[in-house]
Amino acid sequence: MTSEQTPRFSVLARDGNARVGELSMNRHSLQTPTFMPVGTRGSVRTITSQDLEELGADIILGNTYHLMLRPGEKLIKEFGGLHEFANWNRLILTDSGGYQVFSLEPDVDDDGVTFKSTYDGSYHRLTPEKAVEIQNTLGSDIQMALDVCPPLPADKEVIELAVERTQLWAERARRHFLNLKTELTKDQSQFGIVQGGLDLSLRRKSAEQIVEIGFDGYAIGGLSVGETREEMLDPMSESTKHLPLERPRYFMGLGDPAGLVEAISCGIDMFDCVWPTRLARHGTALTTQGRINLSAAKYAKSDEPIDPEFTENSTSRWSRGYIRHLLSVGEPVAGRILTLHNLAWTFAFMQRAREAIMSDNFKEFRRKTLEIWG
Repeated sequence: MTSEQTPRFSVLARDGNARVGELSMNRHSLQTPTFMPVGTRGSVRTITSQDLEELGADIILGNTYHLMLRPGEKLIKEFGGLHEFANWNRLILTDSGGYQVFSLEPDVDDDGVTFKSTYDGSYHRLTPEKAVEIQNTLGSDIQMALDVCPPLPADKEVIELAVERTQLWAERARRHFLNLKTELTKDQSQFGIVQGGLDLSLRRKSAEQIVEIGFDGYAIGGLSVGETREEMLDPMSESTKHLPLERPRYFMGLGDPAGLVEAISCGIDMFDCVWPTRLARHGTALTTQGRINLSAAKYAKSDEPIDPEFTENSTSRWSRGYIRHLLSVGEPVAGRILTLHNLAWTFAFMQRAREAIMSDNFKEFRRKTLEIWG
């Protein structure tokens, strides 16, 4: 149940398990490790696709659950797909919506899931096949197979059932994806998702099952959902250990520097998270010395840029004092400036990680990162 390898992925450098890779698709190519801003409803909050392009973003994430409800995949198709609808010419990965669906405590059976819309209370049915069809219609470059994402903590029986259904759904999703391949969708790829909670044996079992099905890339799901970083590390490492070296690996929902550097050290290539942009909208900036809340009164008279050690970005023209003023009077532009800054900072962090790997200096980069962010 395999296909020609798309996307094309090659490893350019290694330092321990950490690696720099190149992910190439017909639309765009990028280097990994890479961070994907979250554009849940077809937009990263407070900024535009032009902003993202100017920041150097290579790939963004859209969410099937939200887009199927509003505005609906059929309307997006009338615009020519999600790229044209959002005026974004680089890569898009769409989540299957599984995480959002399961956070709503839906009715789940072996065939699929029935859930209530958070918008109007209407009921909807999502199956592995339906998730494939919706993502085909959206026209994303990389789509995710529908999985079962259990809460943590959860009883072992709950995790075991999630692993079992994730495998069954992955088989159905892969089969349907390959059967629907057409000239229009030939450039799309599909990733499978590993589950298993914090149980190492279930992580290994799930990884082996999903790899056996044969996807274009593999994601680690069901972590970074409330457990501590220490609890996350072993299941993350165990999952990664059983994924093929020649395919891209994606950790879902991770964006803090300490978490990123730990995952990169395991050999993970792709990440997404709302963390940098959500912090920004609440007045918090990422800096070389850690995160700072610019709402604090102590910044009222500061004429320093947001991060005095990271000034090679457009937001360094505004002082901490000015942004503190904007936050104190509720000006929305404060969230926009900090969103631009936090994403620029995160992209620069990933670039520094790639440079450290290529210069065999990743161990030291990891140590310094954990000193500040750990």
